[in-house]
Amino acid sequence: MRIIKSGLNIDFMGKRRIAAVVSLVLILVAVGALFARGLNLGIDFVGGTLVEVGYSQPVELESVRAALAAGGYGDSSVQQFGTPRDILIRLPSSDQEGESARLSNEVFAALSKAADDELELRRVEFVGPQVGDELTEDGALAVLVALIAILMYVAVRFEWRFAVGSVIALVHDVVFTIGLFALLQIEFDLPVLAAVLAVIGYSLNDTIVVFDRIRENFRKMRKGTPEQVINKSLNETLSRTLVTSLTTILVLLALFFLGGEIIHGFAFALLVGVLVGTYSSIYVASTSILTLGVSKADLMPVKKEGVVDDRP
Repeated sequence: MRIIKSGLNIDFMGKRRIAAVVSLVLILVAVGALFARGLNLGIDFVGGTLVEVGYSQPVELESVRAALAAGGYGDSSVQQFGTPRDILIRLPSSDQEGESARLSNEVFAALSKAADDELELRRVEFVGPQVGDELTEDGALAVLVALIAILMYVAVRFEWRFAVGSVIALVHDVVFTIGLFALLQIEFDLPVLAAVLAVIGYSLNDTIVVFDRIRENFRKMRKGTPEQVINKSLNETLSRTLVTSLTTILVLLALFFLGGEIIHGFAFALLVGVLVGTYSSIYVASTSILTLGVSKADLMPVKKEGVVDDRP
């Protein structure tokens, strides 16, 4: 993609210390939330039975909980699913799928007995505890492998400082996004994990565009400090970064508000990831390579031995 040169002259690197403090605070809050509150893992990871019930009229959650408690299922989790008429119930993990089917039928019978109108059993999902554990391990491994593969790719394409800077930015984005889910106790399930992996790809793409321009300007500009070169590169890629981010955010907002409750977590994770990824490509990644001491000599192309200059 051709990047139009910008006439902007924003001193991004002059604010890098303030940005570093902001990033540090955000990461500390995210990590603190992960340790203090933990992730609200969905049924995909913890196992159990999920029952979705539809009411013809809006219903209070307290009345649903009371009906479940009367039926002997007071340890279940109840929440609204999109509208006050749609209720999502999570039952503790069961070892056998047949047992799960029995529990879902008994829960539906208990709710029907307590309700004044007719109910609709919309879906029943079962995940065994062993499958949930395997999904948890595989999900964490997927994120780790993605980060390692990206480190290797960027190390081959760029100088090692760029590789380290890109991984720092990616870890920053992933930790903040997951930490926000822990802080707000939003359910973390497989679609959200897929969104986190998509955030890694989006953030890396934005960072590589910036790094390409930084490398080009280091080789092209005869004068200027590393800070000035990075500032010029960020200003030249700013229009592309903003246009890409804004168009992506518009699509994600449509998904979040119009796509239904089932993809709210997915859309929210991507919204957060796009915003923090745009920020990290400007401040976290670029600040990292500047802190690591990148210079013009590090980015000059290596002259091949044995090449004869036959120009007159």
